[in-house]
Amino acid sequence: MTTVNVNEIALGIESFGDDDAPLVLLAGGTTMLSWPDALCERLAVGGRRVVRYDLRDSGESTTADPEAPAYTLRDLAADAAALADALGGGPAHLAGIGVGGMVAQVAVLDHPGAFSALTLVSTRAVAPGPPDDDLPDHDQATMSRLFARPMPDWTDRRAVAEFAAAGAEIRGDDPVAAHATAARIWDRTPNTAPPVQMANLMGMVFSRLDCKPRWRERLPDIRIPTLVVHGRRDRFFPVGNGEAIGREIPGARLLVLKEAATAIPDAAVGEVAEAMLRLG
Repeated sequence: MTTVNVNEIALGIESFGDDDAPLVLLAGGTTMLSWPDALCERLAVGGRRVVRYDLRDSGESTTADPEAPAYTLRDLAADAAALADALGGGPAHLAGIGVGGMVAQVAVLDHPGAFSALTLVSTRAVAPGPPDDDLPDHDQATMSRLFARPMPDWTDRRAVAEFAAAGAEIRGDDPVAAHATAARIWDRTPNTAPPVQMANLMGMVFSRLDCKPRWRERLPDIRIPTLVVHGRRDRFFPVGNGEAIGREIPGARLLVLKEAATAIPDAAVGEVAEAMLRLG
């Protein structure tokens, strides 16, 4: 773990593989731990330098005020491009998961020269809030269950991990894996203030960002090899969102994981890694 300074902020990063290998940059959603260790390791074995990083206000990156972020989605996209440049080695394969997938879409549109390939996992092509009429919204029963739960005691590592595990089970993800990841996130969080913990564990800061202007209509301008990965059982961003992105980016390949929800399960790591490596 280390940090790299770009755009007057520090971004927390972790690297896998040979420093001289082609770069795969993984935008967290919001922390880098959204990306499974096993996937990073498989990509590195496949001859890539893999760098996963925390978005602003999460993990080892600069944390200011998650309740009133003084930056926009386009600033996060600029961070990705600046980080790729700082790490060197030519244009990078950029991948984003969840809200990191929104960052990745805008990054390749605003900074096309910085990236050679794009992978989008469990994301959609519109900002937080109501989706376009032709896109499926969050499953309302799932959302009701998620937000009916009382917040945990953010100073209690075990309570936070159990809260995350219960949420994963509601979403259809692996609760055991979510428990372990949440404990790691808690350990990396700068303090136990609820807004900071929520920014790290739940990505709540993202709902407060200025995500304008729209970018969906620009998707046909993406001209680099693109992979869209989506879980068939995703209740947060239902699979129709990934299918729409796959249609609207020219030549994109859609990989639907039949047994996955919002996270990349261990059983799918090999398939996802192989598909990413084929992009270059």
